[in-house]
Amino acid sequence: MTNIELVVLDMAGTTVRDDGVVEQAFQRAAERTGVAERMPWDEALEYVRDTMGMSKIDVFTHLSGGDIARAAAATAAFEGAYSEIVAEHGVAEVPGAADAISNLRDAGLKVVLTTGFAPVTRDALLDGLGWRDLVDLALSPVDAGRGRPAPDLVLTALLRTGTSSVRAVAVCGDTSSDVESGRRAGAGFVAGVLSGAHDRATLIVAGADMVLDDVTALHAALRARTLLDAAFAGTS
Repeated sequence: MTNIELVVLDMAGTTVRDDGVVEQAFQRAAERTGVAERMPWDEALEYVRDTMGMSKIDVFTHLSGGDIARAAAATAAFEGAYSEIVAEHGVAEVPGAADAISNLRDAGLKVVLTTGFAPVTRDALLDGLGWRDLVDLALSPVDAGRGRPAPDLVLTALLRTGTSSVRAVAVCGDTSSDVESGRRAGAGFVAGVLSGAHDRATLIVAGADMVLDDVTALHAALRARTLLDAAFAGTS
């Protein structure tokens, strides 16, 4: 069994509290651009919920019926709206997330955050939380090629951190696309968490090896499965 060397964690809903901000930002973007006008509002909102974690440009491309220019405008409106809401209400971690990340790094692991947000939004969240030095790297779809559920973000994290193999990667996220991305990348361990968008059944169907209450349980799960280097296995 290969020891885990790298942990790839999602942001909104996994390490960063969402509290409905993604849906609120989508609603503002839809109102400002009309990108969801081709379908009933309830249907559009359900699609957004189902595709949580995916690249926002991909989501808006579907909603716009393949109109790339309109999708790009809606994505920009979404990112702007998200930044507005964060500025209005602030940003907060999933309780215990920063300590959980620190514990993983203390266990000798590299930690990379990934997101479907553009770099400007990702960086605003990192700055708002003071997390610039907490993780080894943070990646958006533009840094990797394709967004989730494609494996690109996970594989880019592996390459940039010099991780020895895909089996030495653990992936953790709150959406089916997070889990599917880890599975498609060949990660050695893929966990879903219940702190965000999708429920236990959805995460299991997507292929999660384990479903945890939240990211604070990840270190213990890796230790229980003897996936940590023996020199660090006893750390908490």
